Amino acid sequence: MPHWLLLALPLLAGAALPLQAGINGQLAKQLSSFMAAALVSFLVGSVALLLVVMANREVPAIAAFKSLSWWHWSGGLLGAVFITTAAFAGPRIGALLFMVLVLAGQLGMALLLDHNGWAGFREAPITLGKAAGLALIIGGVWLIRRG
Repeated sequence: MPHWLLLALPLLAGAALPLQAGINGQLAKQLSSFMAAALVSFLVGSVALLLVVMANREVPAIAAFKSLSWWHWSGGLLGAVFITTAAFAGPRIGALLFMVLVLAGQLGMALLLDHNGWAGFREAPITLGKAAGLALIIGGVWLIRRG
């Protein structure tokens, strides 16, 4: 895979997040339930992924599922928490504030994950520059909230 594509894909995925939050917020309004909106979002995504996995013939054997640890299953739960939070909070606080808070949370956790080498990430100690970058993002939250 070309290096530029490895950089472009996360950028595009990140650009899709506020759109997804808005769509799910509107879905929650139409269904009168942010939980139902999250469920619909996950059902549509699950069906789409199932079709892609089946089309690529990448269906794992049952034994592979049996060997998973409890924490392997938590990614889906964390995704559900994000989608539900986006459907609930996004429309109430606005796309910009919602996304900058998401970004601050992501970067704070990323700093810890890299520093400790958790969840399969390579170990990369916290530096003054990394901590300062996160502090600037948190300062941005404050400025956006004020404005």
